[in-house]
Order: sequence, then C-alpha cells, then structure tokens
Amino acid sequence: MNSLERTLALHAWLGRLFPAEKWQLEPASADASFRRYFRISLTDRGESRIVMDAPPQQEDCRPFIQVSDLLRQAGLNAPAVLAQDLEQGFLLLTDLGSTTYLGALQENDARADVLFRDAIDALIAWQLASRPGTLPPYDAALLRRELDLFPDWYLARHLGLTLAREQRQVLERMFALILTSNLAQPAVYVHRDFMPRNLMLCEPNPGILDFQDAVYGPISYDVASLVRDAFISWEEERALDWVVRYWDKARRAGLPVGTDFGEFYRDLEWMGLQRHLKVLGIFARIHYRDGKPGYVEDTPRFVRYVRAVAGRYNALAPLARLFDEIEDGQAIQGSVFP
Repeated sequence: MNSLERTLALHAWLGRLFPAEKWQLEPASADASFRRYFRISLTDRGESRIVMDAPPQQEDCRPFIQVSDLLRQAGLNAPAVLAQDLEQGFLLLTDLGSTTYLGALQENDARADVLFRDAIDALIAWQLASRPGTLPPYDAALLRRELDLFPDWYLARHLGLTLAREQRQVLERMFALILTSNLAQPAVYVHRDFMPRNLMLCEPNPGILDFQDAVYGPISYDVASLVRDAFISWEEERALDWVVRYWDKARRAGLPVGTDFGEFYRDLEWMGLQRHLKVLGIFARIHYRDGKPGYVEDTPRFVRYVRAVAGRYNALAPLARLFDEIEDGQAIQGSVFP
C-alpha cells in the first residue's frame, strides 16, 4: 500500500470511528521509523486526539500498546490507546500536546532543573514497576547488534572507510569491554530513548512518548539517554548534578544503584558509550537507508561524547586512539560497503 492508499484507508477508518462528527486531520510529528503521527481535531467537541499510522509491513503496533499499558499502570503519563486496527496499523491515542521538553529547553533552558526533576521522578517510578520476563531482554546479542551499526553504517557508509585488521581488533576488544560493563548492571525496565525529544511538557509532567522499543536491561541506560541527549548538550557539571540527583532518589527508593556513586557513574558512562556508538550508526542508517538527512547533522555531538568518555578511562585509551586515526585517515582502506 503506497502513501496515498494509506492516507485514504486512514481517512476511511477515522470516518467509521467518528461517523457523525466534523473533524480535521493535520500532521503532528514524525520520527526516525516508518511511523507517522497526525492530530485529529474534533470540531464539535473542541478536543483532539493523536492518530498513529504504522505500516504493518515495517512496524508492529503491539509493543506500543503493551508498553503504554505498563507505563500507565506505573502511574505515568503515556498516551492511552482509544481505538486500534492492528491489521492496517492504525491507533487512536490521547493527545499529550505539542510542547516537547526539547522545544521548551531550546526556548528557555533555565527551566531545565525543574523539568529534569520531573523526568527523574518519572524514570524512577518506571524502574520501580519493573518485572522480569515482561519485556524483551536487553541482552548481549541485542547490545552487540547495536554496536555493529557503528562500523557498518557510520564508518563504512557515512565516512566511506573500512578499518584495517589491527584497528578492527582494537574495536572488537573495546566492544567486549563495553558489553561486559553493561551486562554486569542490575536490570530494570528501559524506555530506550528517554530523552527530551520524547518527553512532553504537560500535566501530569512529563508525558512520555516513543516507548515501543522498551526492554529489560541495564539500570543506567535511560539516565544516560536523559543527560547525554541526541539533540541538546549540557555542561558536564550540570549533567553530573542531575545524575547525582537521580542516584540519590533511586537509592532511597530501593532501586539497585549501589552505595558508591563513583561506581554508578562509571557504569553510566560506559553504558552511554554503547549508546553513543550505536546512535552514530543509527543516524547514518536513517540518512542513507531511509532518506531522512536531518539526523546525521547531530553525529558530531556523539563523537564528542565518545571522545570524552574514552579519554577518562585508561582501559578505553585504545578507543580514543582509534578515533584519532579515524579522524586523521590513518591506516584505513577504502570502503567496500555496497
């Protein structure tokens, strides 16, 4: 089904849901997947809803429905599913508004401490609701597949480079160290993209979006996502203060974060490193495979994140040198990426 056919099918579905009402449909947002979002304004009611269009050949709506229920059961503000057509890939959702944390912070970052306080409280509530066996595991295989996006898409496709044998061996050793650290952490529910772009300024605050890829995995992952954002950067001292606030609240709430903040922060940095390398690959893939060029513009931010972490730990010094070589083009052959 092409885009026009899907639009016609969507209009027909909405017509069946609201047969006697006047309504208008307009784009609400898009994301890095194949999903599209629309806002339907119900004229007579003076209300609005969100419509998700998720082509079933590329997207499965069932995880979204499951995680929405889990978030709401935890007392959090996630969209409720009001109607669904899984065969066509359509969902009707409650509307959490149009102001993201990212938009609010870009307009006035003086609000950051208040907004992050609410985000941290929500994250702790989400983690406290965790139950093993409910969400897919964030296991070694998945973490490694994500890391492989870095050489496959960022190095080979975006930079046009292939690592020499010795460099690939270095990267393999670094991947092994990173995964060992990640997998040693206690496991909780992981949103997997808990960042200002997916948090909405609303009441109760925050509204939470883009949660369909949630898993059960390392406890520091969502904290790293929040403070090392894809689209907005913070001074190290400010980010560190938010991590301390999270750790203190999580510890008092009974979450398994340990009594040594230094150990937790190291775990968070190494978890963030896995995410930074993965995102470099994902943003390149979105650009070249999916034809969405805007994301790749933020890859320098993640290179800076990687360099900062690699420069702080002796065990990661080979990764820092590898990034120097990548930047300088040393001992790197031409890409064989198709």
